[in-house]
Amino acid sequence: MKLSELDRASLQRRLQGGGLCLDLHPFTARVRSPLPALADAVALLYADFPLAPDDGFVDFHLEIRALPRWLPWRERRARFVFDGLPAFVGLPARQAPTMLEWGLNWCVAAHAHQFLVCHAAVLERDGQALVLPAPPGSGKSTLTAVLAHRGWRLLSDELALLDPATGLVHGMARSVNLKNASIELVAGHLPEAVISPPVPDTLKGTVALMRPPAEAVRRRAEPALPAWVVLPRWQAGARAAFERIDRAEAALLLAEQSFNYHVLGREGFEVLTAMVGRTRCLRFVYGALDELVPAFEALAAGDVA
Repeated sequence: MKLSELDRASLQRRLQGGGLCLDLHPFTARVRSPLPALADAVALLYADFPLAPDDGFVDFHLEIRALPRWLPWRERRARFVFDGLPAFVGLPARQAPTMLEWGLNWCVAAHAHQFLVCHAAVLERDGQALVLPAPPGSGKSTLTAVLAHRGWRLLSDELALLDPATGLVHGMARSVNLKNASIELVAGHLPEAVISPPVPDTLKGTVALMRPPAEAVRRRAEPALPAWVVLPRWQAGARAAFERIDRAEAALLLAEQSFNYHVLGREGFEVLTAMVGRTRCLRFVYGALDELVPAFEALAAGDVA
């Protein structure tokens, strides 16, 4: 059963009661919250995800808990709770949608040590994975949003899950995080994209979340073999261009952008170096969205020197 098959009353009963169990493969999450803003976001962003059995195993028990409002004129606040324990400071309740997404990212990064977890987007084409590691502000999510609607299958916008046993990369096909100016850019360029209402004044500025394409959600359990590691960078006015980089540089950036490299130790080093050893490593600069598709079509076709 897909989440979209629940009516609003049933969705709210689950969120306010025993919890809504989502099959996010390779994880399951149980989400609870009394906040209408959270229910709105879950209904919009997870519409195509199947529900997990209520009596099955759950990896992450999450709650966006409303905090007491001691002063009636103060804005209502909420807090992310993991396994019954508050995990972060309270934030305005209107930030509940981003609180859930970022909190779930933290759960995976802090606990899923069967994978090397990297801060990177992942997309797939013909069984081959494009890995996009980048620090905040690089234009990674903007690039990911466009490619996810133009011939590439979205695996992840935020977390690349590298399996040391197979060398394959997994993702959960969850929403794409758009920030500040990129929200309007992507909405104008992708009229078919479903984007949540912007949430202003977060720690990352104004944030909106783009719903993953339905096909990406349907195929979320399919991993891919990394073929390209591309370091993206948005630069206003720049023409789209690739530049080859040394594999050592790519490996260093991936290590810097990994959440649990230090936990896995030698195993993490080996899976990371094996990946960059068999992939093309490139830097990509762009300044216009309409140049993205031709550039990455050329990359997939092997026409980039």
